[in-house]
Amino acid sequence: MTEIDFSEIGTYQRYKLMASLIVPRPIALITTLGEDGTVNAAPFSMFNMLGEDPPIVMVSINRLQDGALKDTAANILRTGEFVVHLTDEAMCAQMDACGATLPPHQSELEHAGLRALPSRTVKPPRIAEAPVAFECVLYEKLETPSRYIFIGRVQWLAARDGLVDTEQWRVRLQDYHPVGRFGASFYLNASGRFTLDKTQAATTPIDEM
Repeated sequence: MTEIDFSEIGTYQRYKLMASLIVPRPIALITTLGEDGTVNAAPFSMFNMLGEDPPIVMVSINRLQDGALKDTAANILRTGEFVVHLTDEAMCAQMDACGATLPPHQSELEHAGLRALPSRTVKPPRIAEAPVAFECVLYEKLETPSRYIFIGRVQWLAARDGLVDTEQWRVRLQDYHPVGRFGASFYLNASGRFTLDKTQAATTPIDEM
């Protein structure tokens, strides 16, 4: 086996190894509000659910090379509010476009051709094209030399019509096609989904269940 002592390699090497091996990762397309009211939108793949009681999610946002904060991190620290959207195949290119480096007064939503909708419980808007939006308030934060790690408490969920069955409390997975990060410039779609038959150890596509 290849053995690597993380104390003997640099930050860049650690990042490349971890970000390429701990995959796939869900992508959080996060909206926040700038000081002048500009809607900021940016994608982050160091993101996941942490628990349901309380309902919390986590996003890790790196600092810029000069140590300055990205707009999303600065806005969360200032306002304590943000909206996490999950990206599907239909809006993948627009999600990627939100990763462009723009001045703080220019909205990535306009740049990517996405539409904003009012949120119910926080000031940052939701993205109309996103299949899922979690409205969050800052629950806790951690700071490392290279990153801010934000834990958000989910206050409200908005899902595309027909995606959630609120009688059975189930997601119609056959209608949900999220995109994940695989490393470097590669993404994964949901077309290869499968489940394991516990009795026969066979695989069955979810859409056939």
